[in-house]
Amino acid sequence: MKVKITSRLDDVNRRIAALATTAGRDPENVRLIAVSKTIDCDRIREAYDAGQRRFGENRIQELVEKAAVLPSDIEWHVVGHVQRNKVRPAVQHSYLIHSVDSLQMLQRIDSIAGELGKVQNILLQANFIGEATKSGLSETALEELAVAVGDCSNVAFLGFMTMAPFGVAAETLAEVFGGLRDFRDRLAATHGLPLRELSMGMSDDYQHAIAHGATLVRVGTAIFGKRL
Repeated sequence: MKVKITSRLDDVNRRIAALATTAGRDPENVRLIAVSKTIDCDRIREAYDAGQRRFGENRIQELVEKAAVLPSDIEWHVVGHVQRNKVRPAVQHSYLIHSVDSLQMLQRIDSIAGELGKVQNILLQANFIGEATKSGLSETALEELAVAVGDCSNVAFLGFMTMAPFGVAAETLAEVFGGLRDFRDRLAATHGLPLRELSMGMSDDYQHAIAHGATLVRVGTAIFGKRL
């Protein structure tokens, strides 16, 4: 049976608005990224026709192929790790790269963005609980990288991204999401940085992420259904 993407998208948007309101936040400050990795262009267009404009991709080659045939006003987000040889197309095609997790990647993005005459929006990726299966940096390393951004001329440092472990208790989700929010607030105050974005939460845990300050939630399965 075909997934009713429009209905699923409406449900997710309504839930995001309700969760934000319950948390005492303005729903306009929580934006949905529809994660479209492995999703064919026809299904992405169905979500687009229903009003969705922000889409997230993990694989850069897939992003390049989709961007070539889908509407030009789509705002593409890179939400997966970027290999060194894929940085150029990532910068060429994305509005925001969520997954910067090393000085080498930061410097390469800065260099290529300069060559392209672009200021590339980035988030730095956190992994505060040290989960081995996920990329990202500890608090100390993340702060060092955040300071290093000041030496870059062609990137706009907007905030942070993280992923929580799958299937953990609410207490652990609060530790992951609330911990990153508190770190962001401290860093912003200490260094005078306008770090407005927190990319946190996926289909299984975005309700917790919103409660702890997420401004961008990355939802795929709840919109497009189970991936093949």
